[in-house]
Amino acid sequence: MDRGLAPCETLLADKPLVPARFYDASWEVGRLALAPEYRSGPDALKRCLYLTLLHLVRTTSIENLFAACTPLLSRLYRRFGFSVLIKEAQEGNADPISLIHGHVPSVLMALASTDEEKLQAQMEMIRLAA
Repeated sequence: MDRGLAPCETLLADKPLVPARFYDASWEVGRLALAPEYRSGPDALKRCLYLTLLHLVRTTSIENLFAACTPLLSRLYRRFGFSVLIKEAQEGNADPISLIHGHVPSVLMALASTDEEKLQAQMEMIRLAA
C-alpha cells in the first residue's frame, strides 16, 4: 500500500483516525478465488491465508494487513486476528463494506491451526524481531 494502487487506500484517505504505524510495511489482502470443488468452508480460507502470510513474512517486509469486505465477512476475519476499522463504509451507491486491519504477528498466530503451525509462526516472529 501507500502507492495509490490499493482500493483500501481510497477508504483510508479521509480517515485520519488510523494510526500512522498501521501504514508501515502494509499490504492489502484481496480476493481468494477457489474452484467450487475446493471450497470447504472457513478452514480452507484459514489455511490459504496462513500459507500465504507465512510466505510473505519470509520473503518481504510486512507488518500490517488491510482488507475491504462485506460486514458479514468482517466477522469471519475477526476470528483470524483482524479488527474492524470502519464498520460500514460506503462508496457511492454501492453496498456497505467494512475496512479491516490486522497486525501480522497477531494474524499469523490466529491463523495457525496446529501446534506445529503455532511453533512455526512463533519462530518466524522471533526471527523477524532479531
